[in-house]
Amino acid sequence: MGVLFGESMRGTAGYAPLVVRVLVGLIMTAHGWQKLTQVGPANFGDQMLGPLGVPLPEVMAFVVTFVELVGGILLIVGLLSRLAALLLTIDLVVAILLVKVNVGFLSGSNGTGAELELALIGGFLVILLAGPGKLSVDQSLGYEGDLVEEGSTRTRSRRSSSGRSRGSSGRRGWRRRLPF
Repeated sequence: MGVLFGESMRGTAGYAPLVVRVLVGLIMTAHGWQKLTQVGPANFGDQMLGPLGVPLPEVMAFVVTFVELVGGILLIVGLLSRLAALLLTIDLVVAILLVKVNVGFLSGSNGTGAELELALIGGFLVILLAGPGKLSVDQSLGYEGDLVEEGSTRTRSRRSSSGRSRGSSGRRGWRRRLPF
């Protein structure tokens, strides 16, 4: 990367999770808002989830609407990001298994494919694995560290120490335990 972009791009890798988090958060917030205001959770449950055999379709419709709307907002601001990403991943995996499995990957004559859901799940996995990134409430509160920056610092410290012990600075302060 240094050859292609030089030193000017080296410090920006920590912003990649931020971009992913905000984009997938906006998409999921829009889907939750649509279910809440245009379709209505009760109608969504009766018309979409009931025919698919989902137990308690109206209750599940409210759960799905809540997870998509609130989870998307939490991702946008970066609060409880990993939890929101996990719940939204479960939401979309269930949607793929119930609705998209008979359609396939790409859209065709028998419906819309699963490509959007799989792309969103990819974004959620970035958040689950790398954390919320810079400029998140999680990081401001000390719930999360910056894994991208921390990883590059560790690599540089290993190179510079060339065999010397890192002492106790390795993972100290990386992440305060969440209350749940």
